[in-house]
Amino acid sequence: MNEFGRKAKNASIADLGLGNVRNAYWNLEPAELVEDVIIQGEGFLTDSGALAIETGEFTGRSPKDKFIVRDEITKNTIWWEGSFNNSFDPDKIEPLLNRMQAYAMNKDVYVRDCIACADPAHKLNIRVITETAWSNIFANNMFIRPSDEEIENFEAEWTVLCLPGFMADPEIDGTRQHNFSILDFKRKMALIGGSGYTGEIKKGIFTVLNYVLPQDKGVLSMHCSANTGKDGDTAVFFGLSGTGKTTLSADPNRALIGDDEHGWTETGVFNFEGGCYAKCIDLTAEKEPEIWKAIKFGALLENIQVYEGTARVNFEDCSTTENTRVSYPIHHIEGIAKPSMGGIPKNIFFLTADAFGVLPPVSKLTPGQAMYHFISGYTAKVAGTEAGITEPVTTFSACFGAPFLPLHPTKYAEMLGEKMKKHDVNIWLINTGWSGGEYGVGSRIKLKYTRAMITAALTGQLENVEYKSHEVFGLNMPTSCPDVPSEILDPKNTWTDKNAYDTKANKLASEFVNNFATFADNASEEIMAAAPNVTANA
Repeated sequence: MNEFGRKAKNASIADLGLGNVRNAYWNLEPAELVEDVIIQGEGFLTDSGALAIETGEFTGRSPKDKFIVRDEITKNTIWWEGSFNNSFDPDKIEPLLNRMQAYAMNKDVYVRDCIACADPAHKLNIRVITETAWSNIFANNMFIRPSDEEIENFEAEWTVLCLPGFMADPEIDGTRQHNFSILDFKRKMALIGGSGYTGEIKKGIFTVLNYVLPQDKGVLSMHCSANTGKDGDTAVFFGLSGTGKTTLSADPNRALIGDDEHGWTETGVFNFEGGCYAKCIDLTAEKEPEIWKAIKFGALLENIQVYEGTARVNFEDCSTTENTRVSYPIHHIEGIAKPSMGGIPKNIFFLTADAFGVLPPVSKLTPGQAMYHFISGYTAKVAGTEAGITEPVTTFSACFGAPFLPLHPTKYAEMLGEKMKKHDVNIWLINTGWSGGEYGVGSRIKLKYTRAMITAALTGQLENVEYKSHEVFGLNMPTSCPDVPSEILDPKNTWTDKNAYDTKANKLASEFVNNFATFADNASEEIMAAAPNVTANA
């Protein structure tokens, strides 16, 4: 085995059974990795300087193929009843690892030493070993990059082995099909095979942190973005994909702490990552200037298309997938927080893209409502985003991140509730979806209005305005907001057919109630009292 690049004293991948790889390239610079990708014909440079690649068969995560080894560490702690926590036979993990090691024999691998968690008290050293150079670029972008001194003395606590070309045999390996992502808490390893989708790497480590931090460190782990104002006030944004979490936290007037994953300690919040992973379908410089400017050399574009005969990206083209993505190191964003940490949040925003046009564009939540909506984690998918979807479909994801929650959702909700009450945090529900009717009838709420509502909340301009209660959901809606037309603040006012609105609101409320039945036995009276009133105007 030949080894190249910078590495820690006595560092080796031979102890991982990878001593027979052809070459091991350690901690290469992004330019070196980009060169390898281009030489190997696996990608090309776009006109902005960003590298474009295709992830192959999988252009998104595969939740049914994500597993956790069920052993003495995890058997009584993981929320196995959750639909995303699939158990893996502990007797199968060693043979599978052996087969992956054999596959890597006489192949080149790329090794990246990196860190998760910006707070030094909670940092996690990770060694990512990848089959492709572009997967290594992703790891370099998304995790925190150690200093030369840190690399010199680096000792990995967790290892990620990512071999997209290795296809599992379900009968032999115990997987569901040929692709898999497996967490082994005893070996402290994440094994990824059969899929080139880079998001499996970051979400695997996010799941690890969601298990370790709340249990062992008393830290609330959150699927959210965060930023901080010039006066040091911190804001947190929860939301599922497509709700605007990355877009709305990239505010030119505020310093970005991070766009996706954070921890909340007794003193404040900290970013888990060192980069951003943004959706770029329909991206424009006008709508999202910070993200647009971040797509330059060092950024990694996934599954995009270019205009014929050019290297200019056509961000509207979704012929490969709606889930076109770009990863880039956080320093590609101007005005970031350094380090990626902030104080106790003053405002928390729950973002939802309600494609039914029912929820108000902004409302202030009581603590009980906040817990109810946090556990619900609602948004809606619209027609055309997935095969078979012809009209809006409700999507509920507990704590706005169910696929990555190894513990029961009420664990995270209780921690959030305690922190909200202790620090008297303002909680806002922001609908970035439709107004004046559901998808296909109404129109999407303008981004400039959403930004104005968030700015008003952050600056205290919604503290002394009049509020009224939503008939079905009981949400407190402001009757006025600076720079926002008052007529859109009550969603019913925007519908021509008021009876149709009432019918749709009750239908959505029923889906909330049905979804919450899973959690009702573990929810307090305060939370249950925040459920919508399904019978209103029925």
